[in-house]
Amino acid sequence: MTVATPQPLCQFQVPETAWVESHLPRFTGAERDAVIQRIKTLLKERDAVLVAHYYVHEDLQRIAEDTGGCVSDSLDMARFGQEHPASTLVVAGVRFMGETAKILSPEKTVLMPTLEAECSLDLGCPAEAFEAFCDAHPDRTVVVYSNTSARVKARADYVVTSSIAVKLVEHLKAQGQKILWAPDRHLGHYINETTGADMVLWDATCVVHDEFRTRGLEELKKAHPEAAVLVHPESPAGVIAQADAVGSTSQLIQAARTLPHPTLIVATDSGIFYKMRQAAPDKTFIEAPTGGHSATCRSCAHCPWMAMNGLHNLLQVLEEGGNAVQVDPAVREGALRSTQRMLDFARQQHTAVLGHGDA
Repeated sequence: MTVATPQPLCQFQVPETAWVESHLPRFTGAERDAVIQRIKTLLKERDAVLVAHYYVHEDLQRIAEDTGGCVSDSLDMARFGQEHPASTLVVAGVRFMGETAKILSPEKTVLMPTLEAECSLDLGCPAEAFEAFCDAHPDRTVVVYSNTSARVKARADYVVTSSIAVKLVEHLKAQGQKILWAPDRHLGHYINETTGADMVLWDATCVVHDEFRTRGLEELKKAHPEAAVLVHPESPAGVIAQADAVGSTSQLIQAARTLPHPTLIVATDSGIFYKMRQAAPDKTFIEAPTGGHSATCRSCAHCPWMAMNGLHNLLQVLEEGGNAVQVDPAVREGALRSTQRMLDFARQQHTAVLGHGDA
């Protein structure tokens, strides 16, 4: 395995979650109820469906549930939007999720509460630098995480989410293929350790998961010996090594439901707790520690860009119709090819599991 740091890497400024949340409009109880009801009415009037990620505020997740929308990880968000008959998709998440919806459903209007909600992995993998990186390794199959721009997806052979990344790389390894992986180096390292594939890794990280700390987690486990540890594979290797379950957001929610432990320490974005508490209402959930002993926050596990999605801008986009996601048609063609391969592979895996279960 080789971890390369191509130049130039994108430089970006991360908004502080506390700043974002302090600048969101505050609603009283009655105002909040009225806004939520207005959003539900507008979704119906505009033939729109809300597709929300696990990491956005629970108010938005609840609205999606109540109105026949979707709350899920990026793979199921993509599938749901493609298959749903609504003419408008409202994607509550970060920009690449809106782009993916548009890639798969170009005939539909795709709106987002804000187009400023970025992703550090997307920003950390600028297309021109990535294309040069691919040119330098022409013998490798290019596999990119879904947390990337449409243009990066267009250069890839396969797009994956964390839920199917290991299985896809295992599949490619069995065919004798060598892998170029981007952008998350922690997830790439985890895939490499799990599969033993010949991999070259792009060097980028998630601003949330990269902050989980090995020593802090060790100390928290000592304080809660009854707890299981659930870890997203975008986390550092020392954190993953302590996990009782490693997986995508959907897989971690399933682990929360099935593990026998009464207490769960969770190393992923804290927005997931809304669904975890639904899955396991009798269990106690603890955020994994971030930042170390000198940090001002002992656990700051919430994406600042996800925090930009709120009731106020969801209502605004439904009332005004702005924030439409656009993808260049030429770019979309290549991005659709690699993204559709992801969906087709996921369907094959699902069919194989069902077939094995029936046998």
